[in-house]
Amino acid sequence: MNKVEICGVNTAELPLLSNEEMRELFRRYQEEGDREAREALIQGNLRLVLSVLQRFQHRTDSMDDLFQVGCIGLMKAIDHFDLRHNVRFSTYAVPMIIGEIRRYLRDNNPLRVSRSLRDVAYKALQVRDQLTHRLSREPSMAEIAEELGIPSSEVVYALEAIQDPVSLFEAVYENGGDPILVMDQVADEKQTEEGWLQGVAVEEALKKLGERERQIVRMRFFQGKTQMEVAEEIGISQAQVSRLEKAALLQMRKLM
Repeated sequence: MNKVEICGVNTAELPLLSNEEMRELFRRYQEEGDREAREALIQGNLRLVLSVLQRFQHRTDSMDDLFQVGCIGLMKAIDHFDLRHNVRFSTYAVPMIIGEIRRYLRDNNPLRVSRSLRDVAYKALQVRDQLTHRLSREPSMAEIAEELGIPSSEVVYALEAIQDPVSLFEAVYENGGDPILVMDQVADEKQTEEGWLQGVAVEEALKKLGERERQIVRMRFFQGKTQMEVAEEIGISQAQVSRLEKAALLQMRKLM
């Protein structure tokens, strides 16, 4: 019942630790260097990694791979957690687990990002982790930028540059009916009333041109042909095509 295998681990059998057990294990690990206590902390918090994985379940990446990367973030959190701060371990560990998974996804991002931008982004992520540990909360972009000594706009731009691409067909909302996709929320700036009216005006202006001028304009601007190609096709010189084209465009501007 409720058995889910991930990386060969039966998640239904994962242990749960009470706050008292957690504090005692941390004391043994931090004060005595007890490696068994560290292992018990890892095993007792694997459910935390599983809860974080739910945020990435829409991705096509292997859940086994993401689980292993999340475990690395969990171990880093265990190694750096300070009992003197009056903060629950889960509050401290979850951002580190998420950060580790996001770093892994960014390193495997199919989009190419310049090295300078990537360096700024990774430094910002490192500083964010350090400030999270120091402040016991998520730092603001202004705080990260101040620590790096660069404008906050550069930090935002660098972090946005390494974000994962999103499919236009990815569902952003679904409530039992037809899902709302990303493409449903993206405006098509080309299909505007102004653009439609301009297209009608162009067609009306074309009708007022002579047959040869209309043919040249359509071949040049609708079919993408060069003046030389147009000249060869209709049997006149390139200079004549250029002169007729300019005259046609001037007449169309007056009509429009």
